[in-house]
Amino acid sequence: MNDEQLLRYSRHILLDELGIEGQERLLAARALIVGAGGLGSPAAMYLAAAGVGTIVLADGDTVDLTNLQRQIMHTTQSVGSPKVESGRIALGRINPGVRVECIGVRLEGDALGAAVAAADVVLDCSDNFATRHAVNRACVRHRKPLVSGAGVRFDGQLSVFDMRRDDSPCYECLFPEDGETDETRCAVLGVFSPLVGVIGTLQAAEAVKLLAGTGESLAGRLLLFDALRTEWRSIRLARDPGCKVCGKPA
Repeated sequence: MNDEQLLRYSRHILLDELGIEGQERLLAARALIVGAGGLGSPAAMYLAAAGVGTIVLADGDTVDLTNLQRQIMHTTQSVGSPKVESGRIALGRINPGVRVECIGVRLEGDALGAAVAAADVVLDCSDNFATRHAVNRACVRHRKPLVSGAGVRFDGQLSVFDMRRDDSPCYECLFPEDGETDETRCAVLGVFSPLVGVIGTLQAAEAVKLLAGTGESLAGRLLLFDALRTEWRSIRLARDPGCKVCGKPA
């Protein structure tokens, strides 16, 4: 690190659990953020501020006026622009020393696999189950840690599926793709603005810990947040040996 970086990240360096070595790991790391909306905005902004060297933003949408109530990476001037480009500008203002790569289409197929394979950590900040399951399959295939968040109305959830660990469940273990899952989206039911800020910020916290190699992640646990009552619940998760994604073949 040069003198400017030592000063910029000095409050990280002062933490014994992080220090210079941890900060250098962050500077050398590559994070893939799938979704540049309500969750992806605070997650990306904190990763940039923390000095994660390369941040890849993947989102095929453009900024809409209705996004601005919660998607804090975008501004009124961004309306009509691709979210990834708006995000690139915002992150550059926060930390010009971070490299931001933009994927302005919905990641799927081989492109998704390649993006996941190249990342050190993946943050699922998407808003639909099809994308979440596709990202999970790619993370299982390439043994990449996945930080998964979701939020709608006043309810949020957060977990880490660390596929580098043999005992870690995957997203499919929790929400089977062929199960009866009620998909509710912000456009239909609405979302409390600070809720996605809380969950997205915690996604960044989990990603930074994973990249720096410090602390204990949420792997094996699911956090549920009720913003209306300001209550948290923690649920233990176990790997499903019969999971069609991460389970061992017979």
